[in-house]
Amino acid sequence: MAPTVDLAAPPDRKPGLGREYQYLLSAYSIQTLGEGMLLATLPLLAGAITSDPKLISGVALAEGLPWLLLALPGGMIVDRYDRRRLMIVTQAAQAVLLVAVALLATFGLTRIWMLYLLAFGLGAGDVLFTGANRAVIPNVVPSAALETANGRNVTAETLGRQFVGPPLGAALFAFLLPLPFWANALTYLGSLLLISRIRGGGGRFRADRGDAGPAAGQGLRGMLAEATGGLRLLARHPVLRAIVVLAAASNFCVTMAQSVLVLFATDVLHVGRSGYGVLVATMAIGGVVGALASRRIVERCGARAVAITVSTASAVSLLAIGLFGRQTVVVVALFCVWSAGLSLWNVMAQSVSQRLVPDELRGRVSTGTRMVCFGAIPLGALAGGFVAAEHGLRAPWVVGGLLNLVVALLFVPTMLRWPSAGGDGPADRAVPVDRAAPAGGPVPAGAAASVPSTRESV
Repeated sequence: MAPTVDLAAPPDRKPGLGREYQYLLSAYSIQTLGEGMLLATLPLLAGAITSDPKLISGVALAEGLPWLLLALPGGMIVDRYDRRRLMIVTQAAQAVLLVAVALLATFGLTRIWMLYLLAFGLGAGDVLFTGANRAVIPNVVPSAALETANGRNVTAETLGRQFVGPPLGAALFAFLLPLPFWANALTYLGSLLLISRIRGGGGRFRADRGDAGPAAGQGLRGMLAEATGGLRLLARHPVLRAIVVLAAASNFCVTMAQSVLVLFATDVLHVGRSGYGVLVATMAIGGVVGALASRRIVERCGARAVAITVSTASAVSLLAIGLFGRQTVVVVALFCVWSAGLSLWNVMAQSVSQRLVPDELRGRVSTGTRMVCFGAIPLGALAGGFVAAEHGLRAPWVVGGLLNLVVALLFVPTMLRWPSAGGDGPADRAVPVDRAAPAGGPVPAGAAASVPSTRESV
């Protein structure tokens, strides 16, 4: 009988983490700090160039587009080549791009379209880096320690990307414009050096593809079948299909509001540009608390309870900001509910998927999932810009919150049917692998898929 994963109650507790994971975690921590600086710097710079909400929301649109356009080929690349080397090359390319923009900013030559190119380039690199990073974790961490490892990753991401990075980026922006870009380039270089210290010999970070090999997808039809293997797997799994739909809906709805957050902060909350980074950081306090407590909560409550609670509470928090968010402290408190739920979701989802998905499918399943979930981000940014332009800066929060709540309530019955301990239905079976079948061939109906982390958001 295939091994099972209990979605109502989590796995046994775990042994320690090794030195290689510490290198991986340190690299990820430094890189997300740089991303956090850009999270504040890019909209501030866009706001200095133009006051048009549609043009400003275009930065978030450009950042998310690679997940729609490049996720499928990116997953194929992650599953075909050495994942450690892929992370190093990707970080180097992103650092070069940041240095180029830093030089332009130094001489006052930046234009809004340049910010679009930067956001798209960094997003394209994230498709490869994130897919490879998530796929590598089970290679350096024992299965029993996945909750601990993913909890630390989420904590590092929350601290760097949302808590420390944004106020640091805003402060550097206020002090001297080019500094955030130069500092961010250094974070990518630091991440690159740390990853290079992980032992990479013996092909240990190249996916075990059995007899398929790198040539399995030769020919247009074969490459298409291989690239879409993760999506087909997702479509056939009822539980994980529901999770991905909820994740995509949440990303779409929250990005509607966040795409014009810099205008909401200055025009509605009357927070100055120097305080914008502080606002973003305080909104992430809930994420820090949720990340620190995530392992204990997921182990105590299980995936089913976490998914139901997070999906509904997060939607209500967005709606409440639109209806009652007239003061900064109210907005921060309500958004902390959302960010805490995000951390819990990411730890639960990543741990379940890493146990269920075999090594040779991790890249395609991970990027296929993110194509759906992260692909909703640029669409939400586009919708948010138009909604704000037509109906005001509160409207994206209200519309997004209502839409998110409707989708969450529709899927509550599905989540209540998740298998419990000892279940033997298709929803809790690990993915069986047919070594004789070519990569990208038919996927068993009982296969499990990776769940995104930006909810990564949902």
